[in-house]
Amino acid sequence: MGCNFCRNFEHHNILGLYIIVVLVAAMVECSSLNYTKYNKQVSSLRFNRIIKHLDKINKRPVLTIESPDGDIIDCVHKRKQLAFDHPLLKKHKIQDENGSSNEIVGEGERGAVVKRQEWQMWHLNGTLCPKGTVPIRRSRVDDLFRAKSLYHYGKKQPRTPFSRRIHSDAPDVISGNGHEHAIAYTRSSEEIYGTKASINVWDPSIQAMNEFSLSQIWILSGSFDGPDLNSIEAGWQVSPELYGDNRPRLFTYWTSDSYQQTGCYNLLCSGFIQTNSKIAIGAAISPVSSFAGSQYDITILIWKDPKAGNWWMSFGDNTLVGYWPAELFTHLADHATMVEWGGEVVNMRTNGQHTETQMGSGHFAREGFGKSSYFRNLQIVDTDNSLMNVQGISTLAENTNCYDIKSSYSNEWGTYFYYGGPGNNPQCP
Repeated sequence: MGCNFCRNFEHHNILGLYIIVVLVAAMVECSSLNYTKYNKQVSSLRFNRIIKHLDKINKRPVLTIESPDGDIIDCVHKRKQLAFDHPLLKKHKIQDENGSSNEIVGEGERGAVVKRQEWQMWHLNGTLCPKGTVPIRRSRVDDLFRAKSLYHYGKKQPRTPFSRRIHSDAPDVISGNGHEHAIAYTRSSEEIYGTKASINVWDPSIQAMNEFSLSQIWILSGSFDGPDLNSIEAGWQVSPELYGDNRPRLFTYWTSDSYQQTGCYNLLCSGFIQTNSKIAIGAAISPVSSFAGSQYDITILIWKDPKAGNWWMSFGDNTLVGYWPAELFTHLADHATMVEWGGEVVNMRTNGQHTETQMGSGHFAREGFGKSSYFRNLQIVDTDNSLMNVQGISTLAENTNCYDIKSSYSNEWGTYFYYGGPGNNPQCP
């Protein structure tokens, strides 16, 4: 559990008292994460800039819901959401949700029952957002204090330099910037219009506040060696710096310029248009899998609407969440050329050692079901807008002594893989 610096002071009309409270609370070291780096004076100028930024990204809600985990969920009118601040979307007409198909969940590998789950912590409040609104996790002062700067809030680090990619067939995997992966990927001779997979959900341990662990889908197109890579991403992540705690959370990301200027996590900048009133992007997922116990996974489908050209996302049993408008992209305005699935961590090498931040369940792929994390039923959307089972995948992990991956196939799970690891261990110093 992370720190909530300013839980009881959300209104900046009592600015002076608020600053005092924030400064005092920021000096307290949290029990599970080290926040002592914030033990420094914060100028009123910086604080005023934070408040201005919050006023920009937090739209006025119709209803506010307090989640048991401390999150505040604002129910914002669809047309008032931050997406429409984007200059390319000022006159964008919200695309109606259309069509869905039913999916039957069978047994997992070797007869092990997998529990499909799609609930979020804020649902436990018992209150849902009214029709015509969308649930948005409110950003607060403590969220921005943890960020390196207002500019970096909600953004990934740029994937540079491009020439340092360790594998020519895996464009998003770059060595030397602290990011480590265990991924599967596929290239297709035909154009790709989406992907679907079920992702096992865990709550991996994070060693340092500015590290993270995630499991996600990447949909990619563009120049993998240049500054114009387009990427659409979704999955779950544990990021103390972004969220202030160690809970796994549903997330999205997008960029149209290799993570340089465009895009962000979730709804922290204009772009993604949410249409669903029950799913909050950035909210905690519950329950999660347990070692040698119950296994829970989420299913994510992202596909390009053949008529409007927007990239839609569904969560769970085909619940449409929203879409990335085609206007946001260059190469993905047409189609994708690669899909990746898997895990990623940040390794800051605290004290000169490999991080202890876990990937997936924190256990290696060889340990299998109930112990290692998995992706199952990998599919891609073809030129006919049909889901096709992925027949062959390549796998890659930078350091298999720290995190690894192992793929296979079964009638129940189709193409699947186990992945992850503990990070620092005797073989991974």
